[in-house]
Amino acid sequence: MRLGEVGLLTNKVAVLANFYKALLETDNGSNDTVHQVIIGEGTMLTIYNDGSVKNNANQNMCIAFTVEDMEREYQKVLALGAEIIEKPTKRPWGAVNMSFYDPDRNIVYLRSFLGNNPN
Repeated sequence: MRLGEVGLLTNKVAVLANFYKALLETDNGSNDTVHQVIIGEGTMLTIYNDGSVKNNANQNMCIAFTVEDMEREYQKVLALGAEIIEKPTKRPWGAVNMSFYDPDRNIVYLRSFLGNNPN
């Protein structure tokens, strides 16, 4: 398992993404208002609107790990007794994602890509 992504959850994707693009002196060529990948190599930085209202009370960040075998990792998470938010689900962009709470109730995502290509 390796650290795959740091995601910033926000209701203002374009505003936050533009800030990080300026800060990091990068351009992803996107003005998407739902999901933007800011850094695509190594550990990714994404800005994402999951549809919920944010209150800026330390609930706007998540952590994601890229895994090779989603079923194996899902069984491990179950064995650890973690509260599952969403079981492994295939996404339209080809990823299989799942999410759960860690013991402090931080949201953790596991994701797997067909062909190990995150783009």
